[in-house]
Amino acid sequence: MPGAPEAGAGGAAPRINVVVLAGGTAARLGGASKADVVARGARLLDHLLAGLADLGAEGLALGRVCVVAPPRVALPDGVLRALEDPPLGGPVAGIAAGLARLSQEGPASLTAVLTCDAPESWRALPVLAGRLAAQGPGAAVSGQAAGAVVRDGDHRQYLMGLYRTRALAAAVAPGGAALRDVAVRRALGALDVVAVPLTGPEARDLDTWEEIRAWDTP
Repeated sequence: MPGAPEAGAGGAAPRINVVVLAGGTAARLGGASKADVVARGARLLDHLLAGLADLGAEGLALGRVCVVAPPRVALPDGVLRALEDPPLGGPVAGIAAGLARLSQEGPASLTAVLTCDAPESWRALPVLAGRLAAQGPGAAVSGQAAGAVVRDGDHRQYLMGLYRTRALAAAVAPGGAALRDVAVRRALGALDVVAVPLTGPEARDLDTWEEIRAWDTP
């Protein structure tokens, strides 16, 4: 959050907190809860959380994970929950709610933003972390290289990104007030980010039942 100290001093890798968006209306799924959709033997959300746990075990400096979801979505022990108030304020408001909850657990200089309907997006985090680290820590002060996001063709996937926490917080909650009903591209598109071209499973999101069925039978 603005004014929070940077983690990772003394040459250590900066800690990465994670906001996972798992709410919304899922209109193209007929209103089903995306987080609870089962494919490949587990919920989409659980695939993502398991992948994050694997990254932590492999040495990526992951901090806390906060899932932005209503109470009906069950979460494993140790995973934080947040929800914008009132609900259904859009993904930008969801990110702000997740950041606010994570700030209660202590500062982290970097925050990843992922969505439950991109169950393999966790695979992108080491690549994004490497590209962002190459920009240098001074970027957090200058406003340059505020984050690194997946680029799929000409499309920047702002909800598959790794951001400097201060820059992300200022974009989604300027002056401390969360933006509601604002397009992600409008809120995050103003940030100077590194766009990393990735076209593998880490860049795949599942918006329709057809896409879910295709992913379920690779």
